[in-house]
Amino acid sequence: MRDSDHTVRSALEVAKLYYYTGLTTERIARELKISRPTVSRLLTYAKQKGLVEITIHDYEQELEPLSQHIKQAFGLRAVHVVSVPEVLGEVLWLERVAKFTANYLNAILEPGMTVGLAWGTTLSQISEHLIPKDIGNLSLVQLNGSGNTYTFDNSYAARILQNFADNYNARVYLFPVPTFFDYAETKEAMWRERSIRRIVEMQQRADVLLYSIGAVDAGIPSHVYSGGYLEDRDMQQLKRESVVGDMATVFYRADGSYQDISINARASGPPLELYSSVTQAVCVVSGKAKAEGLRAALQAGYVQTLIVDEPTARHLAAQIGG
Repeated sequence: MRDSDHTVRSALEVAKLYYYTGLTTERIARELKISRPTVSRLLTYAKQKGLVEITIHDYEQELEPLSQHIKQAFGLRAVHVVSVPEVLGEVLWLERVAKFTANYLNAILEPGMTVGLAWGTTLSQISEHLIPKDIGNLSLVQLNGSGNTYTFDNSYAARILQNFADNYNARVYLFPVPTFFDYAETKEAMWRERSIRRIVEMQQRADVLLYSIGAVDAGIPSHVYSGGYLEDRDMQQLKRESVVGDMATVFYRADGSYQDISINARASGPPLELYSSVTQAVCVVSGKAKAEGLRAALQAGYVQTLIVDEPTARHLAAQIGG
């Protein structure tokens, strides 16, 4: 291929379409009415002549000190900080974290495991980015109920779990109870039923728990706060009781205490001690508004493995100092 002005212009045009807009070589060939081999040759020419420079940034290595700082501060098994520029905003932070988590799950899930899933905004995003993998004899159990006083359709939580089940060819066990009972006595009675007790026992035997931190003021609101599960009086009570976050709709304070928070007597999620007793408790967090709740969960020992976006990780690191 000769170094003519036409060749240079063509190579630049192809390179811009390929690297800036993300078009495939086939799509570029169609748009420019040239062959795919010509597109490939022009891309090679652009790299050889310095029109295109490819730089690989090993962000995982660059972020290792930050990961280690958080890991050591809270005695965690592992911390994975997902690289994402702060300027992209929280929607893309969450998308990057969800994609990373989808890859991570394929590396840790094994045949015969039971996985407890806490439905919500973060788990919904993860379920949309799962990478198909057939894992034999995998069981998925819902960690908290999804019934809503004002919405009789439980498809939101069911769809999340079904996405996981379809992706891994796994059995799914839904938790057919309200997110919050009207009366604590009703919950106590339901927990004596054998069908409900079976699900609760599965939760307690889970090998892996996958969950996030709920926060009232998150940039991308937690579904339990935005989906009509809590009434105004509930929100006011949470504020009076100094709640900083929730895990599977069980609320806690900055010191990790939760058992005397009034709404928890009616909540369907598992006791928070479960997260420190399972083999793997994987907490996935995105968004600075969740940092306070995340820090409380970390200090209380409710997290073993943390997956978090870079801006939130840096915000957390600034809070803990060191």
